[in-house]
Amino acid sequence: MRFTKHQVIASLKTVIDPELGINIVDLGLIYAVKLSTHKKITTIDLTMTLTTPGCPLAGIFDTLVKDALQTGLNLDKNTSININLTFDPPWTPDMMTPEARAELGFD
Repeated sequence: MRFTKHQVIASLKTVIDPELGINIVDLGLIYAVKLSTHKKITTIDLTMTLTTPGCPLAGIFDTLVKDALQTGLNLDKNTSININLTFDPPWTPDMMTPEARAELGFD
């Protein structure tokens, strides 16, 4: 494995929610990051959510996340990315970092 969980999260911070203008990590949309390697294949498993189940931009987040990881980590053919979208628990503004909450006027 050529990268760490910290590097994955740093790459995910480059993905900006198009509606809110805040990165998806600080918004609290990333629930889990798991890295594993089996037979020289590294897998990045992400569990994430969206701000609402009916998010009109849901279809683009998969591409945005994969592109950010590909670019930020310089991934090769020996890396697999799995994105598990969940709404359990449902996202709430309390999941945001204090900085994101302040920027959006929640504090």
